[in-house]
Order: sequence, then C-alpha cells, then structure tokens
Amino acid sequence: MIAPPSGTRIWIAAGVTDLRRGFDGLAALVQTQLQAEPFSGHIFAFRGRRGDRIKLLWWDGDGLCLFAKRLERGRFVWPQATGGTVSLTPAQLSMLLEGIDWRRPIRTAPVHAA
Repeated sequence: MIAPPSGTRIWIAAGVTDLRRGFDGLAALVQTQLQAEPFSGHIFAFRGRRGDRIKLLWWDGDGLCLFAKRLERGRFVWPQATGGTVSLTPAQLSMLLEGIDWRRPIRTAPVHAA
C-alpha cells in the first residue's frame, strides 16, 4: 500500500459493511455512520461479513482512492464492537493488512538490555 502522509489518522469502521459499495456508498457511510468527513485525508477501513475482505477509502488530495484486499486464508482481525470506530497507527494498519493480530503483536526477538 502507498504510505499515507504523516499525521494521517486511520479509522476502522466497527461491525460489518456491505462491500458491494464503492466510492460514493462508502463515503456516505463515513458521513452518516462514522460522522466523519471522507475528504479529510484520513483512511477509513471497512470489513465484509465473512471477514476475508477489506476496503480502505482515502482522499489523497486529488481524489478518492479505494483499496481492496482479499485474504486467501484466514480473516482480518476486527474489533468486537458492532458500531463506532477504532483508531489505528500506520504500523497497526500494516499488520492488519497482512492478517496479523494488530491488537496484541508479539515481539519475536528478545530485547537485549544495554
């Protein structure tokens, strides 16, 4: 994925979204359900019912960008809440898109004390 500019907020739309929606439908959801501005430059993430598909909506300054991903195995880790939003860091978004549990990442190498 293209790296967002510094200061870009990333929002997960809790619950399930009908991913047949495109640019306009998802932008309308951002306004009505998330009560946010889709043209703010923030990234909004939506997950489908089965959990193996995700769409990201982002205004890059020139137009709306719509990114989609489908996992061949597994599901995207999503909050248990059925409504509202959850904010992510860019690192957490990267983990989410790789199918990693971004809520509790585990360090694989020990930290050496100096």
